[in-house]
Amino acid sequence: GNGNADGPFVYTGFKPAFILFKHSGGGTAAGEHWRLRDNKRDPFNVGQKDLYANLNYAEATSGGGTDYDILSNGFKMRGLDNAQNNTGATYIYMAFAAEPLVGTNNIPATAR
Repeated sequence: GNGNADGPFVYTGFKPAFILFKHSGGGTAAGEHWRLRDNKRDPFNVGQKDLYANLNYAEATSGGGTDYDILSNGFKMRGLDNAQNNTGATYIYMAFAAEPLVGTNNIPATAR
C-alpha cells in the first residue's frame, strides 16, 4: 500500500472478474478480513461493494475509503482504508480473469 487516495495499480495481465485480497502485514492495519470484489455486483468504475469471505456479513458498500477500479489489465485501489491501502503494508490477492488481455480474435479487452 502507498497510503495515497490515488492508490497502487496491480498489473494482472487480464481483466479481473473476481478479486480476493487481505492485508497480510506491515503498516498500522491488523486483523483485517478477506475481501471479495467482482465485476457483477459493481459493473462500473468506481467500485464500492465488498463481500467478506471469512465473515457472516451482508454485502457492504463503502463511503469512499475502499473505492477501487477494475481495469482491462489489472485493478487499482482508490481509497485510503487500511484494509486495502495502508502505507508500508503488504497485501496478498488472488484474481480470476473475465477475459484475457487480447482474445482469440485479436480484439483487446477494455476497461468497464
